Amino acid sequence: MRWALVKVCLAVTTMVVVAFAVPLGLVIREMARDRAFSNAEREAAAVAPALSITTDRDQLERVVASAGSDAGMAVHIPASGDAAAVDLGRRRAAADDIATVRRLGRASTSEVPGGSTLLQPVALSSGEIAVVEVYVPDAEVTNGLATAWAVLAGVGLALIVGSVAVADRLGVRMVRPAQRLVEGAHELGEGKLGARVPEDGPTELRLAAVAFNSMADQVVQLLANERELAADLSHRLRTPLTVLRLNAASLGDGPAAEQTRAAVAQLEREVDTIIRTARDAKPQTVAAGPGAGCDAAEVVRERMAFWSALAEDEGRKVRVAGVDRPVRIPVARADLAAALDALLGNVFRHTPEGTAFAVDVHNGEDAVIVLVSDAGAGISDPEAAMARGRGSGSAGSTGLGLDIVRRLAESTGGDVRIGSSVLGGTEVRIWIQLDGRAPVRRGHRGAVRRRRPGRLVSTFNRPRSLP
Repeated sequence: MRWALVKVCLAVTTMVVVAFAVPLGLVIREMARDRAFSNAEREAAAVAPALSITTDRDQLERVVASAGSDAGMAVHIPASGDAAAVDLGRRRAAADDIATVRRLGRASTSEVPGGSTLLQPVALSSGEIAVVEVYVPDAEVTNGLATAWAVLAGVGLALIVGSVAVADRLGVRMVRPAQRLVEGAHELGEGKLGARVPEDGPTELRLAAVAFNSMADQVVQLLANERELAADLSHRLRTPLTVLRLNAASLGDGPAAEQTRAAVAQLEREVDTIIRTARDAKPQTVAAGPGAGCDAAEVVRERMAFWSALAEDEGRKVRVAGVDRPVRIPVARADLAAALDALLGNVFRHTPEGTAFAVDVHNGEDAVIVLVSDAGAGISDPEAAMARGRGSGSAGSTGLGLDIVRRLAESTGGDVRIGSSVLGGTEVRIWIQLDGRAPVRRGHRGAVRRRRPGRLVSTFNRPRSLP
């Protein structure tokens, strides 16, 4: 917008300057010509009184010399009676032009090599007509013309530059509020809910800024209402949870009773976490600073200890690898636990009893990879399984569990892939970036460096179905 305004102003100003400068330049040229011939007329008039008194050659030569124009002036006196014709000075005009002026009795100009001549008729005492010829060279006609045109061009250029400068300032005044509006929209789109735009500039942009700020306020209010609604809905779960906890307490002893009580306690903790998160509006998938996050190995051991009891009841073989050393990741402990519970819960819900599963943790220099594999029938459409709300296609699947896992990985700059596992079923790979960079894309096979005593590199096969 700014440069478009400058270009339009430049074009308009240039046309105006040309429209005025060209005629003015022609007028200046005509004025210089008129000035030169006016001087010639004054010189011819200085000789006229002497011609009316005498036609003596010597006296006329002195008069012409005193006029200071003897080099460019000539006097042509016709013959009269016994007196012969007298020609003083150098004649440049044609004889026919001189005869015509003498006959008509009017001054005229004629073109000659190197300039022009002014032919001025003067009446003599004898009644004859003498002609005074004054030479006007081209240099005198154009004297000062180049300077005048240069000044005119300078003034025109100054007008153009000045108009462009004014247009640029006006453009900045219009464009800067628009740029601030664009920046505010980008910030709001990136989740910076405090982004606002100064309400200044032209009327239209000021109204747009007012509308943007009002919209941003409404977005903040809507999000606050959503969080309050989530907190309220979660709080309503406390009553049935209390009933479940009391009923679980009356189940007595035994593995099933302990698992039920542990599940109810876990559910209560999750509801409390949802309420606190909704009230505080603080994302829990981003580490808050150095040392923040959790130990992925510890979380995997803890969750596998919970799920192993249920796996033993159903006759499932369980394998865990890569959790013998601490593995720090920039993810909150509760979020990683929720993601693992979602994936392991899918294994129990969508595979028959007796199906084996495994959890592997690979610790690299710039990323940590968590693999959850099973020996089930696999997922026919991994892309549909990753789509929120569509699920894997099985009965009772909503896809929300995989969406939780995806959001956890993407919060660190990583991603989630679904493919075929070495066990013959499904493998879900969670790539967690340690430095927040975009995930590294590799081929169908990749390697992750691990720091283990006696082993520098541990390789793993990525699913062949991954792109």
